Amino acid sequence: MAMTTSLADLSVLLVEPSHMQANLVTRMLEHQGVIEIKVVDSAAAALAALTENAAVGRVVISSLYLPDMAGTELVCAMRGDPDLETIPFILVSSETRPQVLEPVRQSGACSIVAKPFNEQQLSRALYAAADYLNPPEDMDIAEVESLRVLLVDDSMASRHHLRRLLEELGIQRITEAVDGKQAVDLLQETMVDLVITDYNMPEMDGRELTEYIRTQSWQNTVPILMVTSEQNMGRLAAVERAGVSAICDKPFEAGNIRKLISDSLTR
Repeated sequence: MAMTTSLADLSVLLVEPSHMQANLVTRMLEHQGVIEIKVVDSAAAALAALTENAAVGRVVISSLYLPDMAGTELVCAMRGDPDLETIPFILVSSETRPQVLEPVRQSGACSIVAKPFNEQQLSRALYAAADYLNPPEDMDIAEVESLRVLLVDDSMASRHHLRRLLEELGIQRITEAVDGKQAVDLLQETMVDLVITDYNMPEMDGRELTEYIRTQSWQNTVPILMVTSEQNMGRLAAVERAGVSAICDKPFEAGNIRKLISDSLTR
């Protein structure tokens, strides 16, 4: 993949049925230096445009409510297509209900930008997308390639998104578990250098997994990175007390994950 060094290198597909909103976002994008902007008004038109032109640097910015399907369904359709699954997706919405936004968080979206938003908030989302498309080259390749990672998440889409990010960093030794209980079984037999886990999972959640690792596992010093959409501060505080090394929100910025992984390598 070609390197994306600035917002001018991005090619943005804006999916917005409102003509007024489309014009507003287009002006913001132009002011941020984005040159190539294509606007469509439906998910079907977006998927057709992406299929016709899978341009390097393509980023999708979509409204939640589209005439033919929801933005959540659009990102799921993209993640289910091998040719489109790595394209950064930014959702723009005034929706706040967790049950509506959760599919987007789990899909590996780069950002959710809340309406009303300003140009600075949109810019942050764009830079997060550019960062996803532009993996850094400053990590020690030999160390990265030898890193053994256990990825624990009950969402297949979220696991796939994280695996892609890890593989782009050069990490190939990745073991996946669908919940904490399966992770415990794997940890008894497999040595790992890093655990990346979700919080909300069946059988055994991320807090219980963290507590098990810190108090019962023979690998009790392994760094644990929690990537979660959990917003309850009490629950997150309990996770920190359990001994998690760092917490990263879903949707997450690729740069944050890379930094946390890099920090774990230097401990």
